[in-house]
Amino acid sequence: MRDGGAAVDLDLAQVRAFVVTADRLHFGQAAAELYLTQQALSKRVARLEDALGRKLFDRTGHGVELTDAGRRFLDPARELVRAGEAAVAAARHEDRALRVSVWGHMFLPLRTVREVVAQDRDLDIELSLRPGFTAALAGLRDGEIDFALGRTHELDEPWPAGVTRRLVRLEPVKAVMSSAAALAGADALTPGELREARLWFPAPRAKVEFLRAFTERFDVPGEFGGINLGLDPFLAHLAGHPGLFSLLCADVEVPGGSGLREIPVTGPAPLYAWHAIWRTGEQHAVLPRLLAAFAAAAAAQAWLDYDPARHWLPEADQAALPGA
Repeated sequence: MRDGGAAVDLDLAQVRAFVVTADRLHFGQAAAELYLTQQALSKRVARLEDALGRKLFDRTGHGVELTDAGRRFLDPARELVRAGEAAVAAARHEDRALRVSVWGHMFLPLRTVREVVAQDRDLDIELSLRPGFTAALAGLRDGEIDFALGRTHELDEPWPAGVTRRLVRLEPVKAVMSSAAALAGADALTPGELREARLWFPAPRAKVEFLRAFTERFDVPGEFGGINLGLDPFLAHLAGHPGLFSLLCADVEVPGGSGLREIPVTGPAPLYAWHAIWRTGEQHAVLPRLLAAFAAAAAAQAWLDYDPARHWLPEADQAALPGA
């Protein structure tokens, strides 16, 4: 241990490890949020304690508790992490585009990005794709991206303290099925009528929370699993299996002559929620303009309109509604 009066050069990664652990009071949850092993997290905290000459945590049977020194250190440590992130942002962001990523490619998130960019065509952004929500979170934490758009879902640990989430669009969905399906002649279908078919999607049930919630709420049979090879093989599979249907956002184009029918779902109409996520305290100059463009698009096109008498949203999405 060092002398408590000596100057100490603090390691920002160790301080961040302390702050996240203090928020969670659980090494396993903190390690998951930081994408570290528990052993690596414990080493960072131990090195910080050694540098400070003070014990910061007491281990308990169910987690950890802050010591008196830990409680005194927590608020200044938060400020140090924020200051470090702001310093990095100021150094990096002067001459580069805002790095924007999307996930959920089957629901074509780039459609929403195009409509937002139409509100401010001078936005300096650089686009990329992520394979899923957790990959987008990792990209934000690792500083690989600055902003991401897709549908978030529940995590095995609490929501990351350093990430901001905002509901930016609610989009109606349609049923897509083979032209030979028993329901294909309908002009519109209710969720209850869709019980006569089976909802299919090529992903594990746990990774398609919206579709899983839909099947559970309306008692619609579901078939999940397999390999997601993209939209064209997905549509071809539906065309060849008349007993199946799936849900896609209403504006996703289905090619003519594909042997498929697109049918609105009403009574109630399910809404697919799009969320934007970014690092809390992000300093890039383009971010406020991008958020303003999202707000302008939402206002112009009624993206956030929700009427519980006409629409259905999973409970988790209802909690994110403006004013909820």
